[in-house]
Amino acid sequence: MPRDLRFCRNCGFRLGEGPAEYTETNRLENGRPVNLADNRAASSQQPFATAYGISGGPMIPGAGRQMAKRGKKMSGMTWMFIGLLIFFIAAAAFTAVVTPIRRTITPTSSAPPAPRAYVGVSSFETGEGGVTFDNVEPPGGPADRAGLIGGDVITSFDGQVLDDEDEMTDLMRRTPIGKPVEVIYIRDGEPKTTTLTTVSKEDFDRLVRDFRNRPEGRGLFGFDDDDTERVPIPGTKIFGVKVNDISQSRPADLAGIKEGDIIIQFDGTPIRTPEELSSRVTRAIPYSTIKVVVMRGTENLEIPVKMGKQ
Repeated sequence: MPRDLRFCRNCGFRLGEGPAEYTETNRLENGRPVNLADNRAASSQQPFATAYGISGGPMIPGAGRQMAKRGKKMSGMTWMFIGLLIFFIAAAAFTAVVTPIRRTITPTSSAPPAPRAYVGVSSFETGEGGVTFDNVEPPGGPADRAGLIGGDVITSFDGQVLDDEDEMTDLMRRTPIGKPVEVIYIRDGEPKTTTLTTVSKEDFDRLVRDFRNRPEGRGLFGFDDDDTERVPIPGTKIFGVKVNDISQSRPADLAGIKEGDIIIQFDGTPIRTPEELSSRVTRAIPYSTIKVVVMRGTENLEIPVKMGKQ
């Protein structure tokens, strides 16, 4: 080797000066001395990736194997990518397995409930021996056509014996609209039977509108319907409605109805509840004459009344 040939002890580049540092260019690799110049000359015959580092200069002795060892080791980003890949694959597999199970276990959405049938009464409540109500409404509804009145106790509906209002409500949901049903009821202590045909809510609402908008208007009797009470008629199983406040110069007063009279019939319809009396008054045709049957003490009086208009 020329005596003036020198190399950098760090990078191995030729410095072009004397041999002072030549001896420093020797390195031990695997326990034997290696001349850096020879190693660099040999590296010129190796592939570019082995002979040169990232900067493009020659690699120091042993760097090729060190780089190969590092190449065998995966970086943290690589492990993170592999971990995410495994996670998404596992999630997809879990979804594919669980979804059919969930579909099997979870019941499918049920169809909307069938429309409820209506019979045309105020509301049901539990009565003695069955289900009762305060009054029939609207005029021309199923209960009205069947001859039912407020205070009747329904004991059987379409063959189903009734004990409380919940059973009747359930029957209304299960009874088809437009179905004629047999109704067994008790009035004044006696069992009676009638046939009733249910209607839809749309038909029920239409009947209510027709009554409210009828050209004749509503009847006027002339009493305070907040000051009435349901009372039994002594010696009978009949109930009537006692009127305690009669308005002066109104139809009832002009016809001779007295405060304390017990009305048991209004225009041919038995009156057993205050609500039924009020309902029958409003449906009476204004200026028509109707017959009212009252109990006054022990007397049974039939009084014609010319109705007014509300």
